Amino acid sequence: MATDLRLRDSEEIQGDILAGFKKDNVSVLFLKFEDAARARDWVRKLAPQISTTREVAAFNEAFSEARRSSGGDDPKTLKATWLGVSFTYEGLRMLSATDPFPTPPPVGSGLEAFKEGSAKRAGALGDSGDNSPENWLFGNGKNQPVHALLKISADTENDLRTAIEAQRIAAAENRVLIVYQQNAQTLLGSRRGKEHFGFKDGISEPGVKGFDRPNPADPEEVEGHPGTRLIPAGEFVCGEENDRFSFPRDQYPVWSRNGSFQVVRRLAQDVPGWWSQVSIKLRELKQAKAVPESATTEWLAARMVGRWRSGAPVCKFHDADKPNDPGAANDNDFDFGDDPEGLVTPLWSHLRKTSPRAGLQEKPDEPPFPAKVLDGRRIIRRGTPYGAPFDPASEGPGGPDDPRGLLFICYQADIQRQFEFIQADWMDQPNFPPNRDSGGTTPPGHANPRPVPGKDPVTQEAPDVDFESREPDGLIKHTPVSFQQFVRTTGSVYAFMPSISVLKALADGQLTPQGGGQSTAQEQAGGRPQPTPQPVKAYPCDEFLAVPDQQRRGGQSQYWAFHGDRCRLISVADGSGHADRKVEDDTWLTTWSCLQGVGRVDCVLPMPDLQNPGGKSWYWVFHSTAGRQQQYRAVSITCGTGGHSTALERPDRDLTAWGSLSGVGQVDCWLPVPDQQRVGGKSWYWVFHTTGGRQQYRLVSIADGSAHTDVRERTDRELSQWGSLNGLNRVDCFLPVPDCQRVGGQSEFWVFSGQNYRRITVADGNGHPDRQVAGDRSCDAWSSLL
Repeated sequence: MATDLRLRDSEEIQGDILAGFKKDNVSVLFLKFEDAARARDWVRKLAPQISTTREVAAFNEAFSEARRSSGGDDPKTLKATWLGVSFTYEGLRMLSATDPFPTPPPVGSGLEAFKEGSAKRAGALGDSGDNSPENWLFGNGKNQPVHALLKISADTENDLRTAIEAQRIAAAENRVLIVYQQNAQTLLGSRRGKEHFGFKDGISEPGVKGFDRPNPADPEEVEGHPGTRLIPAGEFVCGEENDRFSFPRDQYPVWSRNGSFQVVRRLAQDVPGWWSQVSIKLRELKQAKAVPESATTEWLAARMVGRWRSGAPVCKFHDADKPNDPGAANDNDFDFGDDPEGLVTPLWSHLRKTSPRAGLQEKPDEPPFPAKVLDGRRIIRRGTPYGAPFDPASEGPGGPDDPRGLLFICYQADIQRQFEFIQADWMDQPNFPPNRDSGGTTPPGHANPRPVPGKDPVTQEAPDVDFESREPDGLIKHTPVSFQQFVRTTGSVYAFMPSISVLKALADGQLTPQGGGQSTAQEQAGGRPQPTPQPVKAYPCDEFLAVPDQQRRGGQSQYWAFHGDRCRLISVADGSGHADRKVEDDTWLTTWSCLQGVGRVDCVLPMPDLQNPGGKSWYWVFHSTAGRQQQYRAVSITCGTGGHSTALERPDRDLTAWGSLSGVGQVDCWLPVPDQQRVGGKSWYWVFHTTGGRQQYRLVSIADGSAHTDVRERTDRELSQWGSLNGLNRVDCFLPVPDCQRVGGQSEFWVFSGQNYRRITVADGNGHPDRQVAGDRSCDAWSSLL
């Protein structure tokens, strides 16, 4: 069977995403549009100059072949200058004169992250203090706004200067303002291919299915690169096949197809400070007898990074670097399965924190996850150092105070699930790998209690990192070491790199190419006739609302299933099979009189003491509307033979009206505590919410009566506290199994998360123990949602 390499020939995907510009000289221009019409003219003239995957891949292949033929020297006559362009959310909106998200993107998704921008999400990523947006040079929302980013890459400094000057003139002619310019350059001589701390960079890039050639002996790996896994292209290019646990590819906007979401960060590095700290910490560890007397600063620094300066992995070369071994310098054929405690490559090393490979354990005594499970977390990096390398003898460029660092660029289909997750949940999370804290007890084989591993000390402040070593008697010793931060975030932007077709459409003031658009909620609200919704899958599900007079009637229960800007009616049968079917096709939310102005229903909470008295039921509806924070309203549904009429009972209010929701950014779903409903005039709920980009839950109570007084009964906890939710970082909604509520003191629920669902049970009584009844399955198993 012929190998599928169709993406190599793509003239739609911009060239830096999959092929990579791979030039020594780079500049990124951060641009502001001062006039939308003139900006479209600028895009129209720029579009033919943008590099495609086809031409960049062909050039790179020819360049590599020429290097092999010349014994490793760069060919002097083979040169090119590449251009790539991306846009922020505000940039897309300005060019297209429409909101790219006519209905709010799913909460907790990469689409939401793109819309909000990196400055708004900085706190959740550890960008605080000296790293906070108020200190950024660009992208902080306080300086000039950034609407577009133009990346220019060239083989020589002269070619780069020429290209920059041409683009400066074109921008000025169209009232496109350059608000910041960041140049970067591959370090020269022995530093080539390394970042400023002196370590080889870019070794662990993933392979991409449909672009990189697979190894005939192992189709899961890239040919000629043992250990480099092939990842589904949809993890980097929107619309392509992706991992089944990732955001559904058919839920991406039409305009995102063949494009990629981009993160650009300017990371300043204090090189002398970092190396001075390594020397100090080495002395501390020697005093604690936690490292060999022969250990050097290079030895400790290599363990912090996970590789030696040359790129050779510490897990294979424990005691010394292999600077003259090209095979070792590019080695990816390893995992950490034989080093679960991190005695060789520490659990907190940069390499393990950013890519755990097949060495990630949910708990220390459990087998590690296969590397494939983490495919949906990978990113493609295109970083380049900026500034002169540190030279202790220099008083000018190259001196200790000279600006230097890394121009970090990465591509992914989902900013939240990929870049942000790696940053916030792995690198910046002391308890990752998870469940290492022994809670003050000494686990078998350890000389003292096992603390959490600690944060990544290469890129951030990392207090009390757990340095593990082996005692002479064989026991594992834990020595705390604290690291200061010597890498600072000095600018950050989230952008989208569109396809060539969408780029041309933007030049005409359109967000999608001709024939690729569809009616939006804004158009519908503008008075145009609403077309019948086109058939789509009803997941990820936002909420299931029980039809008040259709529960367990004739062995059937009916629910409204809300998803995006639409809703459908489904039924679920009693019995072991719980057969489900679609009762009515999708309708727009605007067909509900009580939901006018609602972009998406996030969750619904029935008022506990107002369910069907006199045939009328009341609810709180928590909803999102474009450009606004989540709000809630009170609505009613009246039963009757002619259908279910709805009414808006109280207008929208902010979440601040709920004392129990203090500090909550977005309510995702409610789960009633089964045996605590209307007990003593009070009902208890677990509230799952997203705040700062991470979902947590808290326990609240709501009293009967006209005021419905609410109280927070317990502070926020992590999802990991629920054994039945193991492996999930977000719950979209719960659906009670209709005939399994409080049966034998147990209540069962289906838990929906993205494209999948699972079944759990929650027991009555103290602690409400929960457990997983059935593992994850695709929502395709629900015929009513197809």
